[in-house]
Amino acid sequence: MQILDAAAQHAGGIAEIYNHAVEHTTAIWNERLVDAADRAEWIAERQADGFPVLVALEDGGTVIGYATYGPWRPHDGYRHTVEHSLYVREGLRGRGTGSALLSALIERARAQGLHVMVAGIDAENQGSVRLHERFGFDRVGVLPQVGTKFGRWLDLAFLQLVLDQAPAAADGSSSSR
Repeated sequence: MQILDAAAQHAGGIAEIYNHAVEHTTAIWNERLVDAADRAEWIAERQADGFPVLVALEDGGTVIGYATYGPWRPHDGYRHTVEHSLYVREGLRGRGTGSALLSALIERARAQGLHVMVAGIDAENQGSVRLHERFGFDRVGVLPQVGTKFGRWLDLAFLQLVLDQAPAAADGSSSSR
């Protein structure tokens, strides 16, 4: 398995994983399917904004997972916090792909000087919760019934990882940046 920065050529594989999650899981609380062109545009926008989009590839070049992060909230005070997403192709979970992607994503966030990484996970998705806890994420809250999919209400669990111990500077920026 290889972890690398996504390119337009990976958009079709990312779309397949995304669409499967839309149609069959509560990992993504969207109902709209996407195509390769949509994901290629999404990759380009993320990367232009300075955020990584990583893919996990099998030896043959098949996309078996992807991960990214972006702004937690749009206000200036949150600029050192990101929320991430991580998805692994159906049938290939539990083989280390998610761990490899999450490890690489955390490394990127630290290299960018970010302070906190947030995960918003369907509270019933214990596999994802356990993965994040293995990487040091703390469960910090649950928002009951804030989402809906497949005709039922969904609870959103929030987990967070503090990436560094840098104090905030008086002007709101981190003193180590």
